[in-house]
Amino acid sequence: MDKISCTKVGVLPGESEDKPSGKMGYKVGSRGIKCEKLRNLIIRAVKTHKSNSSNPASSTPGESRFWAIGITLLLIVMWTCGMQSMAFQNAKWPAATLKFIHPAVIIPERVYRNNGYLTVSSNGGLNQMRSGISDMVTIARFLNLTLVVPELDNTSFWQDNSQFGDIFDVDHFIDSLKEELKIVKELPPYQKYKLKSRPLFQLAPRSWSNMSYYYDTVLPIFRKFEIVHFLKTDARLSNNELPENVQKMRCKVYYEGLRFTPHLEKIGKKVVSILRKKGPFLALHLRYEKDMLAFTGCTKELNKQEVDELTSMRYACPWWKEKKINSTQKREEGLCPMTPGEVGLALKALDIDPEIQVYIAAGEIYGKEKRLEGLRAFYPNLVKKETLLPSSDLGEIKDHSNRMAAVDYIVSLASDIFAPSYDGNMAKVVEGHRRYLGYKTTIRLDRKVLVTLIDKYKSGKMRWDEFSDSVKKAHRGLMGGPVERLKIPGKPKEEDYFYLDPEECLPKMYPSSQGKRSDKKKH
Repeated sequence: MDKISCTKVGVLPGESEDKPSGKMGYKVGSRGIKCEKLRNLIIRAVKTHKSNSSNPASSTPGESRFWAIGITLLLIVMWTCGMQSMAFQNAKWPAATLKFIHPAVIIPERVYRNNGYLTVSSNGGLNQMRSGISDMVTIARFLNLTLVVPELDNTSFWQDNSQFGDIFDVDHFIDSLKEELKIVKELPPYQKYKLKSRPLFQLAPRSWSNMSYYYDTVLPIFRKFEIVHFLKTDARLSNNELPENVQKMRCKVYYEGLRFTPHLEKIGKKVVSILRKKGPFLALHLRYEKDMLAFTGCTKELNKQEVDELTSMRYACPWWKEKKINSTQKREEGLCPMTPGEVGLALKALDIDPEIQVYIAAGEIYGKEKRLEGLRAFYPNLVKKETLLPSSDLGEIKDHSNRMAAVDYIVSLASDIFAPSYDGNMAKVVEGHRRYLGYKTTIRLDRKVLVTLIDKYKSGKMRWDEFSDSVKKAHRGLMGGPVERLKIPGKPKEEDYFYLDPEECLPKMYPSSQGKRSDKKKH
């Protein structure tokens, strides 16, 4: 006999396939015979055989087997149907369930038609390049372009000659995104041959653009030239007013596709392991490096010699447009990196445990250890990767700022608390990544409020308890929790950066009427 099994028909309790009924509907195998009907068939077959047998007591061995099989089969069918009915009735159905239980939706395989080859040169530091690359992959995916593994910026201030494969896991990058688009390590031979007879078409896509710009303006260029080179990658897509599937693609690339090399991951995880053994730690992105102070023109607590050195450096850099800077005014507007001492005072006012380990996620601090004294007075357990690891562990990455920044990124992501002293690219993208990982605590220091409060406290105009209460009140909504990304129509540069708050990719942790920024200002 064929094996018989009962499976549910997609109906709710109290309904049949055709019309309302008090019976459950089940079908058998592929013929669609209900359990109720099957049971009746078996009973009729047994009764028929019984009536045809004049003397059941003197039945043959074959007839005895028929009786045994029939009764056993009947019991199995009744037990199976009963158990399935019980399970179906006891299932916890949603309050607003549909009438039918639909099978899983099978998503058809994406049809990829190559519209051309995209090559890109990423510009800026590590985190600026990382977010830019995520945008380039997204653009390539929705324009059906084949992306060539990006080139990294080797001409920026940091003069880091690292290539994509020195920082990111190339094979993982290609493999993790293969269902979305085709990525190749270099142009195929035929396309290379074509470039020998004609120059490569290059352009810098318009900044803060929506997808219609790429469909209407950029895609026809690919159809004409086949191979196009983007000269810039940063801020080529807008923060807002993009389709949700585009925004989610940006997240998939940034948070899943762009993984650091196994070597950098190993170094970063080793630092985290050392810190974890000693307890919780705070990662402080202390933007108090020489180039940052020269660029911003912020000179609080610096002597004349240091001010002159930084001013000369700023005037010597042609790509830094702002030359004459009023440091005092800029600080009052909240546009200066906080000094190490100011950061220490702010963290203490927020009741951060003075025994916590503070990991300095930054390059060399201007003024070195002397400049850290103000911070160390509040938080003596200051550490950095260079003090936690032997020189041999850092090896060749010591001379490559972007690789060192990658280690700081890994440690900052894993920290119990992350606090940046300035709104650089790393501050924004790490905060956004920590939101993506579950709204991990990130203290976004409100510099404009803090410098005013600090000056009042230091001048004796505020008691400590007043100062601390004011600092806490100012930072209630700046701890890395759910917020609604700030939108300012017509002013994309003043909006919250997408990678600071990738709202479309995050779980909704607040009602629609809450969680909105009320200050309408850029932090």
